[in-house]
Amino acid sequence: MGEYFFFFLFTLLVVAIILGEDYVFTLLYLFFGAFIFGRWWGQRTLSALQVRRSFTNRAFLGEKIRVSLQVSNRGWLPVPWLHLRESLPHEVYPLGHYQRVTSLGPKGSLSVEYEVDCRKRGYYPIGPLEMFSGDVLGVVSTQARAEKPQHLTVYPRIIPLSGINLPSFAPLGTLRHRQPIFEDPSRVRGKRDYVSGDSLRRVDWKASAITGRLQVKLFEPSIALETAIFLNLNTAEFDLRSRFDAAELAIIVAASLANWIVSVRQAVGLATNGHDPQADCQTPPAVPPRRGRGHLLRILDVLARIQAAESEPLVALLQREMHNLTWGTTLIVITNRIDTALFDGLFQARRRGLNAFLLQVGPTSGYNEIRRKAEYFGFPIHQVLNEKDLDVWRRN
Repeated sequence: MGEYFFFFLFTLLVVAIILGEDYVFTLLYLFFGAFIFGRWWGQRTLSALQVRRSFTNRAFLGEKIRVSLQVSNRGWLPVPWLHLRESLPHEVYPLGHYQRVTSLGPKGSLSVEYEVDCRKRGYYPIGPLEMFSGDVLGVVSTQARAEKPQHLTVYPRIIPLSGINLPSFAPLGTLRHRQPIFEDPSRVRGKRDYVSGDSLRRVDWKASAITGRLQVKLFEPSIALETAIFLNLNTAEFDLRSRFDAAELAIIVAASLANWIVSVRQAVGLATNGHDPQADCQTPPAVPPRRGRGHLLRILDVLARIQAAESEPLVALLQREMHNLTWGTTLIVITNRIDTALFDGLFQARRRGLNAFLLQVGPTSGYNEIRRKAEYFGFPIHQVLNEKDLDVWRRN
């Protein structure tokens, strides 16, 4: 609009010079004054606007999040028209932007809302917000000011699991176990008569006094399941034809396993070689094993942002991070490719007192041979081609 108005003023000036009529010069002065006043008005009103964006910045897959924009006019000049345009990712808002045209009076305020649909996990910018305004006549070039974006984290899909039999060497935990060598003296499951050879430390003297016969305590076996999930997102180690789908499935599996481990009150950590837009060196630092729902959300934050990319090999990640794990930790290795180098790395982990559980995710060639090798070397292995393959662990 501004360039056309300048052309109009120039034409009017030429006509005024040619005709030499006073009323033409009067019109020229009026329009030029309107331009100057409108420009000043637009700048003052935009500088007096204050915007506050509020929304829940974390969501689970399938949720709808309401975003609220609070626009306040702190000045005494009215805003005759205001065009709000909020840029949005297509993954959460198909149109790619939200816009609204309104007006504001002196010291007035306005609240507008729109809804985003969390259909895909990720780390999405909400904004920037651009504001356009001008004078009443619309003769001034549109003024604009952008508000910085905020980010929305959409967690990956979590499949409820149950009854996963993960190996562990760490006794005296909270999980029941079938091996009697892991008896937990804090978990008494009954008593029986004393038999020659029983330790006197197992004698229940109070029960013996009541029954008149020596009674010994029977303990339930239990283990501690401290777990570190190693998620391989190095695209060079994926089958080219199914790279994207297999990487997304691997993230779903990692999130579901972390959720189950926390639900049984065990410690879980995460190490991955994917690309994290928030990490300084692109690869996120490893999350050490901890317990609790708060710690689970920290892991889910990483799994929401992480993307498959060409990065360091899984074996290099394993060799670097296993030195920070305590003896008896169970390693859940989620990967598409399993080769000799990975088996060598798992042998090194075993020598350090760590367990390994292999999850081969997505289609790959020669899986039957990989399975035979894993079983021969004593590494439990399970193949996950799609979400239905998790039914063996799914909660009823």
